[in-house]
Amino acid sequence: MSKPRYLTKSRFKLGRECGTKLYYTGKKDQYEDQSLEDSFLKALASGGFQVGELAKIYHPGGHMIETLDYEEAIAQTDELLKKDTVTIYEPAIRFGSLFVRVDVLVKTGDKVKLIEVKSKSFDPNEEDPFYDKRALKKNQKKLKSKWMPYLEDIAFQTYVARQARPDLTITPYLMLSDKSKVTSVDGLNQNFLLVENDKGRTGVKVREGTSIDSVGDQILCRIFVGDEVDLIHEGEKGRSYAQIVDELTNAYINDQKIQPKLDTHCKGCQFKSEDIKKSGFHHCWKEAAGLSGTDLLGPFVFDVWNFRKAKSLLQNGVYLMQDICEEDVNVKESEKLGMSSSERQWLQIEANAQKKQDPYIEKGGLAEEISSWKFPLHFIDFETTMVALPFNKGRRPYEQIAFQFSHHLMKEDGSIEHNGQYINREVGFFPNFDFLRALKAQLENDGGTIFRYAAHENTVLCQIYDQLETSGESDKTELQKWIRTITDSKNQGRGVWNGERSMVDMCELVKRYYFHPMTNGSNSIKKVLPATLYQSQIVKDQYSMPTYGSKSGIKSLNYKDWTWVHYDESGGIKDPYKLLPPIFDGIDTEKLDLMIGSDELADGGSAMMAYAKMQFTEMSEIERKALTDALLKYCELDTFAMVILFEHWVEIAELPIGHAA
Repeated sequence: MSKPRYLTKSRFKLGRECGTKLYYTGKKDQYEDQSLEDSFLKALASGGFQVGELAKIYHPGGHMIETLDYEEAIAQTDELLKKDTVTIYEPAIRFGSLFVRVDVLVKTGDKVKLIEVKSKSFDPNEEDPFYDKRALKKNQKKLKSKWMPYLEDIAFQTYVARQARPDLTITPYLMLSDKSKVTSVDGLNQNFLLVENDKGRTGVKVREGTSIDSVGDQILCRIFVGDEVDLIHEGEKGRSYAQIVDELTNAYINDQKIQPKLDTHCKGCQFKSEDIKKSGFHHCWKEAAGLSGTDLLGPFVFDVWNFRKAKSLLQNGVYLMQDICEEDVNVKESEKLGMSSSERQWLQIEANAQKKQDPYIEKGGLAEEISSWKFPLHFIDFETTMVALPFNKGRRPYEQIAFQFSHHLMKEDGSIEHNGQYINREVGFFPNFDFLRALKAQLENDGGTIFRYAAHENTVLCQIYDQLETSGESDKTELQKWIRTITDSKNQGRGVWNGERSMVDMCELVKRYYFHPMTNGSNSIKKVLPATLYQSQIVKDQYSMPTYGSKSGIKSLNYKDWTWVHYDESGGIKDPYKLLPPIFDGIDTEKLDLMIGSDELADGGSAMMAYAKMQFTEMSEIERKALTDALLKYCELDTFAMVILFEHWVEIAELPIGHAA
């Protein structure tokens, strides 16, 4: 007898993202699924498992439904619900072909609280936090898109529970990390260690003796979301919520394909595969857009960098980048040196249409920028994380933690060295102030120009500035003064400054002066580096020999006699990042990076998960050292990639390395 086919919360969520995906899911032999299926790494990325366990501590005395068998879980839950007063962890509720498991259920008489626990920060002092402010000004209630996935979760659970148990009054809540609270104990995170059992199932090992008293002041808040759930239950576009649920249920249970609706969300489809026969993504575009042959390979309108008109073009039947005309882009000249966003977009569209391989460079503007820089040049990169459970007393959920940096130095004679680095390996230690002191020691001895790639480093230093404000560090005034010299405050409630030595953002310079078709519109350093190596013969010649980390070559703290330029069978240059062993065995680092939602942090996704593994799991010293060594190598490559990019720019601008004053 086959197992019953249920529409679960995760499948309902998938169907709400795209109804067609319900047809592709679970058919690995027919449709490849590119989403990361490793629950352990997902847990490292989100922190949700630890937050879930802490939520149980805040609701003591509950009964855990351990079984994974649907029918057993339902029977155990029904039996417990016969009690007048009961708390249940992960109870199972079924209505017809709908099935949910709730994080925490609290029953008192005929009243039931459904509590969905999420590892997301929440500010309880914000007015109308779940609603779009512009819509409210028009007396319209519209939920914020960033909260919809969480509210949809609890709305579906509430719907199923109310249908299954009309005899009970069901009230929905979200339990979130309260960013206004600080923890009153040290080592809170060490009470909840991630573990993986012999069947590959991820869980949390709660330290013996952990109780509501030992975890200190509560840092999770329980928020009533009945009004928001009611708003979702009103339905949309002339369809009731019940009709929406029924449509997805019938499609999934009967294995029927919902007609594809092409939109910008298709860009990130996990069912996109290079094997078109097993690519749900390509099946959709063939069926809904009538594409065939090479057109199915794209690129599509949403592949244009930062292109906000992609959605409207798709709605009007324009699917491919090659079909975008100049009027669609509305190209406007930049008011400052370099390219405007629309000029850059049109460059990408033209390069695709004309199959160009050569880059476009604003030589004059780039040369002017370079001429303003002062040697020695400093190239820095940070690796950071934000965790739901603070490590230390007095810290808040999701505070910035800076755990690693790399620093390359270039002198006026063109000599290069990996001059310094920092990484925290200590479990439960708040590293930010030691990190800052180490960085300051690297950069304070001269007035040379400092380079970052994207806004992240500036953001992190300003956040550490704020952390120092409430700290008891004896040198905090000196440290804050130094931060002001190399950052731009962005006027976020901390005063206004633009340091005389404020870091130069190489990513912004890429956007304004440098476009290479090989990047496919991406400005990520991990895409720009291979394109740069491909383009520059000088760089290729220099780094095709094992001089990096050699006695007579470039000093390195983590590499020895290393060659950066390797060629594949077709004569192309291999991506330097792919020359390094993966941080996690068998899993591509690029896939890990994609798990991080923020564009700014995406390049550091694998580093964040590696650091989380060091902090939230039990591991041997050998394993810890191997992970540390891998992190150091990746971060060093990030700053060396910036050096290579600079060398290419100097070559392009036809300037000698030591040209600057």
